[in-house]
Amino acid sequence: MSAQAHADSGLVLANVRPYGGEPCDVTIRDGVIAVLAPAGEAPRTGEVRDFEGRWVGPGLWDSHVHFTQQVIRRMRVDLDGCAGPQEALDRMRTAREIGAPFLGGLLVGYGFRDALWSSPTTLAAFDAAVPDVPAVMISGDLHCGWMNTAAAARLGVDIDSSGLLREAPMVAALGVIDGNIELPVSAFQEAAKAGAARGLVGVVDFENADNVAQWPARTAEGFDALRVEVAAWPDRLDDVIARGIRTGDIVDDAGLVTFGRLKVVADGSLNTRTAWCWDPYPGTDSADVEAYGLPGVTPGGLRVLLSRAHEAGIEAAVHAIGDRTNTEALDAFADLGIGGVIEHAQLVRDQDLARFGALGVTASIQPEHAMDDRDIADHVWAGRSDRAFAFGALHRAGARLRLGSDAPVAPLDPWMSIAAAVFRTRDGREPWHPELCLPLDVALASSSRTTLAVGQPADLVVTDRDPYTCGPDELRAMGVAATFVGGRCTWSSDVEASSSGTAA
Repeated sequence: MSAQAHADSGLVLANVRPYGGEPCDVTIRDGVIAVLAPAGEAPRTGEVRDFEGRWVGPGLWDSHVHFTQQVIRRMRVDLDGCAGPQEALDRMRTAREIGAPFLGGLLVGYGFRDALWSSPTTLAAFDAAVPDVPAVMISGDLHCGWMNTAAAARLGVDIDSSGLLREAPMVAALGVIDGNIELPVSAFQEAAKAGAARGLVGVVDFENADNVAQWPARTAEGFDALRVEVAAWPDRLDDVIARGIRTGDIVDDAGLVTFGRLKVVADGSLNTRTAWCWDPYPGTDSADVEAYGLPGVTPGGLRVLLSRAHEAGIEAAVHAIGDRTNTEALDAFADLGIGGVIEHAQLVRDQDLARFGALGVTASIQPEHAMDDRDIADHVWAGRSDRAFAFGALHRAGARLRLGSDAPVAPLDPWMSIAAAVFRTRDGREPWHPELCLPLDVALASSSRTTLAVGQPADLVVTDRDPYTCGPDELRAMGVAATFVGGRCTWSSDVEASSSGTAA
C-alpha cells in the first residue's frame, strides 16, 4: 500500500486492550489517533490489523542514549563480566590472535568494570598481553579507558603506570577513536530496528558529535525507524545558537529529528569513582580533593553555560551522578530561576529530593544501572546506598521522571528499564532497597511521551502480555507484537494482518 493510500484510507488496530481494559479498535489517520471505539464498532476501512486482544499503550522512549556508541559496540571486543584485569587482557589477546577487526587503526574492547576488581590495571601488563598493535579497552560507563603504550602514542595522550585515562581526556580520546570509523546509515537503521522490536519509538541522543548535522543527513538517506531528539555539547553551543536552533525545533525534512538540549557533563561516574560526592570514596585520603570524585565543570562555569543556553531558547540537561554534583546542579537551576533536566541523579541527599519537583527539574534516570552497579554502590557508597538510584523517593518527593538506558552502557531495551525500576531485581537476587521501587504506571508514563487518546500521535506499542500481570522476569522479557511511529509500522512479529480482506 502506498504512503498516500495509507494516509487516505487509514489504519485500524483492531481488538486491542488499551492499558489492559476492554477490547477496542484504534483508527489511525495521517499519523494520529482518529477514533477509539469498542471492538467491532470502528469502520473497518483501509488496512485492518487484528491483534486478538493484546495490550496496547503509548510507544516507548529511551531518554538517554549514545547512539553511535551503541552502533559501534557490536564491532568491539566484548569485555562485559570480566572478573579482573587478567580476564580482560586474555579476551583482548584472544581477539588479536583470531583477527578481530581494527576500528580506526585500533583494537578496541568495550565493557570492563573495574570498581570491584581485587588487583589493579597496569600499563606493563597490557603491553605484555598485546605488544604489537595499538589496543584500548573502554570501560562500561564510557568514562575511562585502559590502553597500551602503542594506543597512547596513536591517540597522543599521556598515561601513567596504570595505563588508565579518565574523564575529559578520555572523552577527547573517544572522539579520536570513533572519528576515523565510517558507519553507513544502514548500521544506524539496524540498531534502531532492534530498538523498535522492543517497543521503542524514540530516543534522546547525547552522543558527543555534531548531531544537528549528522542526524538530518541520516534521515535524508532513509533512516526512519525512530524519532530522535538530539543534544549539543558545550563546544558546539555557539554553532547551534548561530544557526538559530532552539529546543523543540525540527531540524530534518522527515520530521523525525528535533533539537533537545545542551548537554553538560558536571562530574564523572560511579564505576570510575569520579562521581563528585560530599563524602570521600573508601580507601582514599580525605585530604585529597580527588577522593571525593571529579567535577566536570566549576559551579560558576555551569551557571555561565546554562544562562547562555537559556537566553538563546535552549534548555539544558546536566549529567550529575554524585550527590555533591546534584546539589550544585540544583543550586544552579535555582539561582537562574530555570528548569531543566538532571541526567542520572544516581546519588541524591535526602534534603535535595524535593527540590527536583519544586524547581521544575526532571530526573532522567537509567534503572538498569541500579542492577549493574548495586554491588559497586554498596561498596564505594557504603552507608549511603539507601539513597542511591532513589527512583521511588524522587517520585514521592514530586520529581518528574524520564527513563532511559544510557545505551550502550545498558541494553537499548525499555522493558529492562521498566522492570528494573518497578522490581529492582535481576537474576533471581533479592530486590535491592525495594522501598525505592517505582509503581508500574509511573514507570510506563515515564517511558513515553504521548497518551492513548484521540488527537495524539499514533506512536504505539502492542505487547503480547498485559504488563500489569507480569513479574520481574516476564516484564523484562516482554514480547512485542508491533510498534508504530506516526501510524507507520516499524516492527511487527507474526501477527496476522488483513487489508479489506486481502493480505497486508
